[in-house]
Amino acid sequence: MLPESVFFSTVTWKRLYKNKLAVFSIIIIGFFFLLATFGYIISPDNTPNADLQTIEIQAKQPGYTQLFLKIPAPVIQSNSWFNKLINGSPAQYKYVPIKDYYINKNTLYVNKYIDEDTSIQQQYNITLLTNNKNNTLYSYIIEKKYWLGTDMFGRDILSRLIIGTRISLAVGFIAVLISMLVGVLLGALAGYYRKRIDDVIMWCINVVWSIPTILLVFAFTVSVGKGFWQIFIAVGLTMWVNVARLVRGQVMGIKELEYIQAAKTMGFSNRRIIVKHILPSMIGPLMVIAASNFAMAIIIEAGLSFLGIGIQPPQPSWGLMIKENYNFIITSKPLLALIPGIAIMLLVLAFNLLGNGLRDAFDVKNN
Repeated sequence: MLPESVFFSTVTWKRLYKNKLAVFSIIIIGFFFLLATFGYIISPDNTPNADLQTIEIQAKQPGYTQLFLKIPAPVIQSNSWFNKLINGSPAQYKYVPIKDYYINKNTLYVNKYIDEDTSIQQQYNITLLTNNKNNTLYSYIIEKKYWLGTDMFGRDILSRLIIGTRISLAVGFIAVLISMLVGVLLGALAGYYRKRIDDVIMWCINVVWSIPTILLVFAFTVSVGKGFWQIFIAVGLTMWVNVARLVRGQVMGIKELEYIQAAKTMGFSNRRIIVKHILPSMIGPLMVIAASNFAMAIIIEAGLSFLGIGIQPPQPSWGLMIKENYNFIITSKPLLALIPGIAIMLLVLAFNLLGNGLRDAFDVKNN
């Protein structure tokens, strides 16, 4: 029997590479991971949570452009590159939407944008506006393009979509980690020791299995409160049953094999047999179910955020973005709600395709 690490590095990767859909899914997942990592660096709105609101330009179509007057913030806080990467940068300017402007001596006159048919004239002292810096006035008047439009609060949908990638991937990662730790532990104990331990663990599995996952998560979040970490733990603690049932069945079959019986004869402890000899041979099935659980966690988080008990504003979440803009589906602006839905569909599909690819790659009968 070849060590699982050798088998995975030589045979499995070759099989996985031949599966074009699996390779495509890896590229998509890698792309989303890059977006999550460098979101605040590449997004047009790099303020914390991409929450720069301009209520005058709410619910604009993709490709909308607007002229702005940038008014420097009274206090500009310094921000390190690492902190900017993790948390974004505080807004250094106040953005005033304008229709047009003209200059008379040292005074700037602008027509502030209210809506398509309404504007208000305002005036600014150019010297005070530029703080006597060498920058020209025209560096304070810019045109911004909203590639995916704006939401009901006038925020850039593209920026919130990019930053929201972190939530979906973080929920998936933490939920899979928790479900794996709990599921592997309980499943291994039930499958290896059987008898009373198996009865108790299987009773717990059947009870949790009989309750819909969304209701379990709903009950957990209601009992412990809404929040960022609560939703991560809630999703993870309700997805372990699939892992436990898989591990239990695998352990029951593997422990009867000759090399496990030989290990018992040699006096190896039960802990060593489980950790060193049984679990490593289950890497393939565990990776397949981890990919499936990752996709399921993303869907559950989006559903809870849509219902209002998941990620809370102003943190961007794809499910929350659908909730904020779903009223526009029946109007002439359906893309405002469909765009985050498409992102959810694409990422979930990528993880499902990866799971199918891993299943085929680990299948020794698939040559």
